[in-house]
Amino acid sequence: MESFTLTRKEMASLLLALDGQSSQKPLQVLQQAWSKTHRTHLEQGGGLPAFLSTMLPPIVEKLIKGSELKGLSLHEIATLGQLIEYSNLSITSMQNWVKRDFKPYFHTPMAGKKYSLNQAALLYVIDDLKSNLDFESIRRLFEIVFTSLEDDTGDLVGPIQLYMAYTSMFEELDANNDQLLDISGHLKENPHQDLLTEEVIRNTANQFASRLPDLSDNQREAVRNILLVAVISIQTSYFHALARRYCNATLFLMPEQ
Repeated sequence: MESFTLTRKEMASLLLALDGQSSQKPLQVLQQAWSKTHRTHLEQGGGLPAFLSTMLPPIVEKLIKGSELKGLSLHEIATLGQLIEYSNLSITSMQNWVKRDFKPYFHTPMAGKKYSLNQAALLYVIDDLKSNLDFESIRRLFEIVFTSLEDDTGDLVGPIQLYMAYTSMFEELDANNDQLLDISGHLKENPHQDLLTEEVIRNTANQFASRLPDLSDNQREAVRNILLVAVISIQTSYFHALARRYCNATLFLMPEQ
């Protein structure tokens, strides 16, 4: 059975749709994500067999049936998180974050007995940032961006908005990278210049941060830097996943001596 997978931007879009902040319905986000990776099957009329061979976790089945979810259990957040490509999220890690490492942000579920969609987004942000940062550094960054633990009215940017911003940045840069780079990883127009430099990522982060209203220059710079760190962290996650795949392939395929 094939696993249902989502890019980080698609997960951010799903959270926005669930929160009513998008013109799309959650089902539409899922449909577009699946269709994008199965274009050949759809064009050849094999959409139904391909979908039937796709493994769907219960939380996705709920969304397909149109269930409204304003809050998620920790297990549901972890299950959705495991659909994210290049992610190695586990329920055990999230339990540690909620109960210990980031307890002030999760000591009270904000959607009845379940965690709010913003809290879910925050867990996905933590999972990304931990690729490059220790927990103390992540907590310090959160103290700058998220000024209130009880509500998001005073935040420089909300957790879902932050997640959408840097995942959109990453996909934009990644798409440009695919279009402009040759097989060696350099710009086609200038084979001695790399595309994904610090300057390029910083400039893109500047563009995203400049769209946020009512921020001082220092606050906008702080948001820009967090976006930059998050984009680099996603790329780090990709390389970690790639390294694990090659290691597993070697251990599995090489005969014992």
